[in-house]
Amino acid sequence: MLDLALTGFVACFLLAGFRRPFLWVLCYLYVDIVSPQIISWGILARLPISLMAFAAAFLGWLALDDKRDSRFTLRQGILAALLLYCGYTTWAAVYPAAAAEKWAWVWKALVFAIFLPFTLRTRLRIEAVALVMVLAASALVIDGGLKTAGGGGGYGTLRIFVENNTGLYEGSILSAVAISIIPIVLWLVKHGTVFPADWRVYLFAAALIFACALIPVGTQARTGLVCLGVLCLFYLRTAKHKVLIAGGMAMAVVVAVPFLPPAFLARMSTIENHQADQSAGTRLGVWKWTWDYVKQHPMGGGFVVNQASRVEYDTVARVTVDGSTEIRRTHVVEEGRAFHSSYFEMLGEQGFPGFALWVLLQVSGLWQMERIRSRWKKRTGLDEAWVAPLAVALQLAQVVYLIGSLFVGIAFQPFILMLIGLQCGLWSYLKRVDAEQSNVAVPRIKPAVKAA
Repeated sequence: MLDLALTGFVACFLLAGFRRPFLWVLCYLYVDIVSPQIISWGILARLPISLMAFAAAFLGWLALDDKRDSRFTLRQGILAALLLYCGYTTWAAVYPAAAAEKWAWVWKALVFAIFLPFTLRTRLRIEAVALVMVLAASALVIDGGLKTAGGGGGYGTLRIFVENNTGLYEGSILSAVAISIIPIVLWLVKHGTVFPADWRVYLFAAALIFACALIPVGTQARTGLVCLGVLCLFYLRTAKHKVLIAGGMAMAVVVAVPFLPPAFLARMSTIENHQADQSAGTRLGVWKWTWDYVKQHPMGGGFVVNQASRVEYDTVARVTVDGSTEIRRTHVVEEGRAFHSSYFEMLGEQGFPGFALWVLLQVSGLWQMERIRSRWKKRTGLDEAWVAPLAVALQLAQVVYLIGSLFVGIAFQPFILMLIGLQCGLWSYLKRVDAEQSNVAVPRIKPAVKAA
């Protein structure tokens, strides 16, 4: 039944696009985030459904959509430059075959992020993209949240729909994305027009946010816990009743701790004492190796160059035996481990030029959203009040992503590139709105003719 439901839903989505071509864009968002072909074991598993939705979205826009006032923004140019540079490093990669496998999905994610802003010509389309991104991610979040609440989960063992550990199905990545969508959920509740706010919308949003907060618990991902803490601090910064809210947060933590699994608490304790944790030791070792590598190869080594890494370190742990405590050191040697950081991922794979482009892409996004917030925050009209809060939500989502990127390699995560495309679309749309408002003709009063 699940296979039939997924197949029918995707088929209806694609067919509806013949009447409204923009629906193909939304269909691709859903397919790329949820990956129904992974969940399915029937027709969808045998079809290149992602490529089909990608082609339909692009060709539908090219042939049928309105392209008036379409503009190519600065950040789209940065994305295009990053795409070309990644193509070069793939061609010159240390491991060409493995690099080509990653390039097969990276180029598509970058191209779609460049393409998406061209389709976002109205407020409704901008909202629809935000809504579909949230609902598609919520399919995974709700499944993981329910299983966590039911007592399931564990580091690397939380099974979401299927046994898979790639993309959003990987625990640390999902926990970072789950926390990043919370600001967008809150914006949709307050300013959404597709589903106007009522008790059902508030109830679903509250349950979804709770499920998002449960994902770091279910996956036991320290990344998600750090992201959640940072998001709370940012909300606390702008809150009117800071002391009251801070007290409520502290009380919630105190109440929640007794109900948290011991394994989760034990893993979270390694945030403070990383020397006893092999995973943390591996991260530090790989980061040091990456920095040494990029100093010798400033142009980068191409995708998955981390396969060449070799790290050695000692873990230090206190062990109590028969009432006495002793220090145990264990020498660990590991090869080919992941970067465990988007920043070092970009440095190792794309070198200093690619890292500079990626940082410029992120910083320019934060700056643009801040510009929008400052320019639109005092506009209270029905068609204007939604803009500044959306810019803040997208900015907070990006901040959470950048914090999560410190500890997990998601530099080219398609969901985040979609978020960047949405930011570019909002910026371009508002530029067009400002231009239209400034071009409104002002009636000219002819000077009075003096009497002779």
